[in-house]
Amino acid sequence: MKKYFSIIRFFILASAFVLTGCVHDDKYNAPDLSGNCQDLKATITLAAAKNLAQNTTITTDDVIEGYVSSTDQSGNIYKAIYIQDDPANPTQGFVLSVDAISTYSSYPQGSKIYIKLKGLAMGTYGGVKQLGYMDNGTFGRIPEKMVPTSILKSCAAKVEITPKVMTLADMKTANDQYIGCLVKVQNAEFDAKVLCSNYAPDGYTVDRQINDPTTTATTRVVRNSGFASFANQKLPSGKGDFIGILSKFNSTYQLFINNVSDLKGMTNFPRKDGIAGDPCTLDATATAKTVAEVKQLYTTGNFNQITGNFFVKAKVTANDETGNLFKYIYVEDATGGIRVNINKTNLYQDPRFKVGKNLIIKLKDLYIGVNGGEFQIGQPFNGNIGQIAEVDVYKAFYDSNEPITSVVATEKTIANLTTADVGRWIKIKGLQFIDADLGKTFAAGSTTNRTLEDCSGNKIILRTSSFASFAGSTLDNGKGDVYAILSIFNGNYQLWIPKQVNADLDGVRCDGTLPVYETIFSDSFASLSNWTAVNVSGTQIWSTTTFGNPAPSAIMDGARSANEDWLISKKINVPSTYKEVFFSFETDGRYSGNPLEVYITDNYTGAVSSTNWTKTNPALDTDLASFAGFVNSGKVDISSYKGKDIVVAFKYTSVSGSSTTWEVDNFAVKGSK
Repeated sequence: MKKYFSIIRFFILASAFVLTGCVHDDKYNAPDLSGNCQDLKATITLAAAKNLAQNTTITTDDVIEGYVSSTDQSGNIYKAIYIQDDPANPTQGFVLSVDAISTYSSYPQGSKIYIKLKGLAMGTYGGVKQLGYMDNGTFGRIPEKMVPTSILKSCAAKVEITPKVMTLADMKTANDQYIGCLVKVQNAEFDAKVLCSNYAPDGYTVDRQINDPTTTATTRVVRNSGFASFANQKLPSGKGDFIGILSKFNSTYQLFINNVSDLKGMTNFPRKDGIAGDPCTLDATATAKTVAEVKQLYTTGNFNQITGNFFVKAKVTANDETGNLFKYIYVEDATGGIRVNINKTNLYQDPRFKVGKNLIIKLKDLYIGVNGGEFQIGQPFNGNIGQIAEVDVYKAFYDSNEPITSVVATEKTIANLTTADVGRWIKIKGLQFIDADLGKTFAAGSTTNRTLEDCSGNKIILRTSSFASFAGSTLDNGKGDVYAILSIFNGNYQLWIPKQVNADLDGVRCDGTLPVYETIFSDSFASLSNWTAVNVSGTQIWSTTTFGNPAPSAIMDGARSANEDWLISKKINVPSTYKEVFFSFETDGRYSGNPLEVYITDNYTGAVSSTNWTKTNPALDTDLASFAGFVNSGKVDISSYKGKDIVVAFKYTSVSGSSTTWEVDNFAVKGSK
């Protein structure tokens, strides 16, 4: 019996050893006992594989081999495996594009692997050749189910990958064979523009510029994922060895961090740019000021410099998340609010500038000024108070490291606003848009003023940028509470809302009514079945496109030639039971040329030339430098056509050498009873 149990214990111990042989750890030379390894013989080199025909499924039984230089364990590298042809002295790197995650568990860094090329394909993404898969004629990632059978781990023990030493200046076309290799950049430092910020904002992938002694005119970036385990850690502020994977996207050379521990040596000072010590900690001798005291530092003129060793701690109340505020934020404390100008985009992604965060601003060497009557913190620009340069952001703004808390609005009325309220986050109850603005969008083509009123007839401007994400949204037609930043310009109070929900006006209006608009006819241009395209001259005609708000939409592009083309609706009956009737639509234009014209008639003859048309005056997209987003036309009043059959027409014209591409979407005829 004793011998029997000894045999059982032997098999248990042996089984446990086999089961744990494949556990990933950081020890090198550990034997692979999993039984999932295989040793093959490479038939072509990595260099030869890169020269295979592009976007063509490989039919030969060729095999390549390499050593895994990357790891996706931290989540910074996504659906890619980087390899190199030698662990210490590589001559080639290579990229495997795989539709799989957590590949580090099967192919840990330092593993030797073999790739069976048959069934796979060579392609290019961002100018970099890589191995992937052809799917219905499109090059993409190797499907997850093919990864285990196409990429095989050698039975040899994993080895340490010795990074190849390169300068940032070495990263050029002549050395592109090293893309995919683990490299080391000595005396590297993150650019001053990104100091004291995190590796990446939550959920966003960003580029952080990196420098070394050779980067006088070259720009190299470290590309960091907002899903990396180290994303919310601060970038190292010193200089030292940077270790990462060399990559490239078009003409931009990129470095990917495997593990943040690879940068542990970037702690040395002084830096190349002269920074002598950790810049991310506020001088302990600085004196605190309130917002009200900061405003008192202003003396005369457009601005003056703050010379005292002061700081202010105040809560961020509004930022640029929706694009309505651009390159500035508002902060306030118990004594008031103030605008802070910063020459940097996407401030909302930085934890320091999130709404509800207590921000510490070092005031020494900044400027306090007045623009249009509003106090602002910044730097001089063209004789006015301007924006703090991006390179100086790390000098001025410090994370309080305090948790985000809710922002409480100061309740006001239009009648009792004072200049002391300017810069504050306020709440005004019981506001509605004036009748003349109903049916319009927040902004039309450029920064736009709309007018809000209370039930006593007091009015105030709501100002909205055309770049706001909600610029093309239609104003609510009811009454409610507005939450906004109060600003002032030349004696006129103005409101700025960071988000559309801050002006959610769904209650009964001051006169006891709440207009409800019923849809009489609508078309999102999935096709032109409700329209007739009439070509008067030129070879181009109206059609639909895969772009829209949402897609699709109607489109007309004159291709820089002379055209006259009409898009004519079917007859639309407008019942006489409605009090108010209007139509609206959205446009997005690109390239300079003639404006789109919009007509209406109630006696369409079937021919554009013999019909008596009435021209309307809707708002059209005016930003023709790019397809920057659809602009709402506002309400085009057609109440005079009640009880009639109407036809609406879009008239497009262009001349040789000049033609605007117009997209039209979301046409609707609506009425209220």
